[in-house]
Amino acid sequence: MTLNDLGWNTEFQKDFDKLSLKKCVPARLIRDNKITYGALFIDDEEDVCEREVVMSGKVYHDASSDAELPAVGDWVALELAKNEDGENMIRARLPRQTCFSRKLPGKSTMEQVIAANVNVVVVVTDAGSDFNPRRMERYFMLIRRSGSKAVVLVNKSDMFPAEQSEEAAEIIRELDDEADVFVTSAVRDEGLEVLKNYLQPGVSITMVGSSGVGKSTLVNQLLGEEFQWTGDVNEATGKGRHTTTARELILLDDGGILIDNPGMREIQMWTDEQTLRESFADVEALTAQCKFHDCKHGNDKGCAIRAAVESGELDEGRYESYLKLDEEIEKLEKRQKKLRQLSERRAKRDHRVKARNLADRIDLEKEDNPDWR
Repeated sequence: MTLNDLGWNTEFQKDFDKLSLKKCVPARLIRDNKITYGALFIDDEEDVCEREVVMSGKVYHDASSDAELPAVGDWVALELAKNEDGENMIRARLPRQTCFSRKLPGKSTMEQVIAANVNVVVVVTDAGSDFNPRRMERYFMLIRRSGSKAVVLVNKSDMFPAEQSEEAAEIIRELDDEADVFVTSAVRDEGLEVLKNYLQPGVSITMVGSSGVGKSTLVNQLLGEEFQWTGDVNEATGKGRHTTTARELILLDDGGILIDNPGMREIQMWTDEQTLRESFADVEALTAQCKFHDCKHGNDKGCAIRAAVESGELDEGRYESYLKLDEEIEKLEKRQKKLRQLSERRAKRDHRVKARNLADRIDLEKEDNPDWR
């Protein structure tokens, strides 16, 4: 076993060498226990070792937000304890090569890291109640922003007519021509065969999707054991039950690395306008065809968008999704700008207070010591 089997590469090595932390070894975080982390590293005998580790105060204070703190999938510089009673300390987090994240649910302006340094993001859905093209568009935008490869499994094909699953898969393919989309059935091991094509040594994938789409069954099959308990399918809702409650990085016996995630109810946008334009290139192309550059795409004369919707060239739901996402991203950017301004004002205020306190101390010293220079 080598570091490369854990996802290490030459770029990580360059970043690690720049730190010049001779007492540290490279380690990858596999679990976030809130206060501590689980980490894997290679010992002198080239065996994989797991240790419970803690974050140094410097790493914590250097992070500008929670998203900058170490997360599952991150590579870190780890200083190993000299004895069993000591603490294994994270001295630095290496720059991420990819980062799949979303905005925290609610009105927050903060980023939530789902998985760091993953090569492939696998979205699991089905052709039944979970099928939602608008939600899939959100997934695709986040994956594009992350720098990872998008793979979609339209799972549970054994529960729906073949035509229904194939139609759902084709709709998803039309949303992103760079994504790989497959119709699968976990109970028939079809999803397992698809995933094995991506799980090469050193390649990291993460699986996301709503609860009950068969994600945990796929994880169990990859591991070859009941790693996560899965329950019977509810006949009324068509959903299963499982106990995935925390993110975890898992080394697979046949090669590859899996980061499993709990079911995601909300896919909040953490992206930018450029990614939106790239993800909706078809809509952008139509916008350029409008007669007037400031077209509002409503009742304006010569609107190419409205003409495309009326002719069926552009799906109305997709265009409405584009407008909604554009508005959502704009609101996020405005909130982030206000937050930056508030932080800057607080920093300036704190600086003035410190300067005033320093001046007061100097004045007191002058009063107490007439010979003060």
